[in-house]
Amino acid sequence: MKEFLPEGSIISSEENKKYYSNVSALKEAILRKTVIEANALICDADHNLFVDLGNIKAIIPRDEGAIGISNGKTRDIALISRVGKPVCFTVTDILEENGIPTVYLSRKNAQELCLEHFSRIHKTGDIIDAKITHLESFGAFCDIGCGNVALLPIDSISVSRISHPRDRFKIGENIKAVIKSIAPDGKVTLSHKELLGTWEENAQFFAPGQTVTGVVRSIESYGIFIELAPNLAGLAEPREDVWVGQQASVFIKSVIPEKMKIKLIIIDNFDAKYSPKIKYFYEGDKISEWNYSPGICSKQISSNFESA
Repeated sequence: MKEFLPEGSIISSEENKKYYSNVSALKEAILRKTVIEANALICDADHNLFVDLGNIKAIIPRDEGAIGISNGKTRDIALISRVGKPVCFTVTDILEENGIPTVYLSRKNAQELCLEHFSRIHKTGDIIDAKITHLESFGAFCDIGCGNVALLPIDSISVSRISHPRDRFKIGENIKAVIKSIAPDGKVTLSHKELLGTWEENAQFFAPGQTVTGVVRSIESYGIFIELAPNLAGLAEPREDVWVGQQASVFIKSVIPEKMKIKLIIIDNFDAKYSPKIKYFYEGDKISEWNYSPGICSKQISSNFESA
């Protein structure tokens, strides 16, 4: 299997399933360095992972559980947290005792093959599939293939300001992302806002006189920012009975492209669960330059991946 996808993406494929409980297929996988995926069932006291390959005993030894485990750069929580979840791996050996096989696997090898493939075919500006694995105040961590993790900084998630990545994503969510940079050591940083449309692309769905819903994202002395879409916010006049995270119904007073402004009046504000709907405006496989601002606007917001 030559696809290097986030863990959990290939477990149900028919090609992947042929390796379960099939020693002959597993021996073939050793020769081809095939990346397989199955669920981790148990992490023992020595932090070896036992993987579900049907009736075949299958083990990922601790040091083979992830890149950096053996030298301490990766903590053992990276292994413990995989229990009950899919893991990618290659088959390294099959040992038999009294005719009963034990299969030895390496998640680390799968990750190294993925990174080698990644560095060979990808450059900044490429759009890739990623899966949200962990959320911190400063950004979202994303699986970009076989459990290899890249950071999506909070300021690259969307143009509309958010207080925490959980305002936009949930763990396990599949997203599209842009490669923002690849460091010499292979560390990858991602961006996301460039795929969510320009100001004009988002503003076309709103017009003066409409009353729409949004979510309160920021409260400043001069006004309240209401997110209308992940890459679009409007400004309402200050009020004291509003707080961040509330939903609001707002009347659109005006839409001003030359200033990138949408003026709003809050009609009502209320507590309700907000599930942001992400719409991708860009559907290619690479983006070189992105200009968020209308051409007539003096303030320009842009990204250039050619010089990254």
